[in-house]
Amino acid sequence: MPMPPNSRKSDVVWGYDVSSVVMDNIVDALNNAYQDFVAAAAGVLEAKESSGGQKTAATDAALENFKQRWELFRVACDQAEEFVESVKQRIGSECLVDEATGSPPVKPGEPATGLPPISAVRLEQMSKAVRWLVIELQQGSGASGGSSHSHLSAPFDARFSEDTAQ
Repeated sequence: MPMPPNSRKSDVVWGYDVSSVVMDNIVDALNNAYQDFVAAAAGVLEAKESSGGQKTAATDAALENFKQRWELFRVACDQAEEFVESVKQRIGSECLVDEATGSPPVKPGEPATGLPPISAVRLEQMSKAVRWLVIELQQGSGASGGSSHSHLSAPFDARFSEDTAQ
């Protein structure tokens, strides 16, 4: 099986793209948890109807099952969200490397060659841009509103020694 486009060798195991296998498993788990949650909700309604709206051991058991299925569904949602975030970070990192090296992304069917030499100036610019984004996110300002990221008068981040030279 050929390697999927835009994947690295480390992402392919036994001819399968690991990311898509993980994603498929997460989607399946989320779907199964959702189906179990909906079935548990139906079970609560059926137990309540069969008891004439009275609280019984059957309705209590149905409610407990519903709570458990709700928690399992929430866990499945959290896992899916974590996977999406990790993929977003990976894509961002790959875009940063592509931008720093000046190399275009690998096109489908095109063999991936080694990375060209990285321009130190370009890498420095991208590194500073990422640092400023981190600072902005930590300060809760979110996106910078499309600014050109020229932060000449912005405060420095003490974690990065080269910022003190500004």
